[in-house]
Amino acid sequence: MKKIRQAVFNDYLLILFGSALVGLSYNLFLLPARLAAGGVSGISTIIYEIYGLNPAYVQWLINIPLFILAVILAGKEFSMKSLVGTLFVPFTIWVTGGFDLGVENPLLSSIYGGILLGVGLGIVYRGNGSTGGTALVAQILKKFTGVSSGFAQLIVDGAVVLTSAFVFDFELALFALMSIYVTSKVIDFVQLRTSPQKLVLIITEREEEVRAIIRDEIDRGLTKVRVTGGHSNRERTMILCVAEQSEAVYLKKMLNEKEPASFVIFVNASEIMGHGFSKERIYE
Repeated sequence: MKKIRQAVFNDYLLILFGSALVGLSYNLFLLPARLAAGGVSGISTIIYEIYGLNPAYVQWLINIPLFILAVILAGKEFSMKSLVGTLFVPFTIWVTGGFDLGVENPLLSSIYGGILLGVGLGIVYRGNGSTGGTALVAQILKKFTGVSSGFAQLIVDGAVVLTSAFVFDFELALFALMSIYVTSKVIDFVQLRTSPQKLVLIITEREEEVRAIIRDEIDRGLTKVRVTGGHSNRERTMILCVAEQSEAVYLKKMLNEKEPASFVIFVNASEIMGHGFSKERIYE
């Protein structure tokens, strides 16, 4: 029970932190450059340009019916977490309304605003929440279609940006589309929690020697798989090992020195779960 409460508490912390980043991306980059980068924030940018209404108030008003939709379609737990993001993003925009970095260049704003927005949304999604608005619609789309969060966000926000082209000039709409693309990629990057670890694949006929190098030099576990060469038709052993980046560099040096005949592949590992990485290391 204690672990469950801690997990829920951590989710809400992620949602609050991510929502703050979303609000900052809007005030620091998107609004000053007049980029309607999709979603309710994009709609509020258009309304601000035409009527001068405070974007925070506009986002609160638009999000109310969307939140009711979330209660109906996504369930109580998801909706309660979405309520936190729905309220906190406009609150951040309202509180930081006077912040000004002086960045109005649409290219810089589309890139850095997209990055900050993507990081914020990715963190919120890791907390199983939403920031309301069309981000909530994107999460519902993901739930019922199975597409990634980033691609769902791209579909929903793209429609808003195309509409904004009729209010702003076409060039700003193109910059907004660039921002949305950056955001979608960063969202998926953050959700995967891409790590610096390496998956090392070693095909060798001297498995005991390779095992000794991995055990004695970098103190990592390994898995052995029997494989057959497609050309030679000879059986060999493929050893799988996951190592930190610095360990992988050192392992490469040791293999070059002691086992130069081994066939070695280093692969980027997007996320590692288990003892020695996400859990405490154990020895058997």
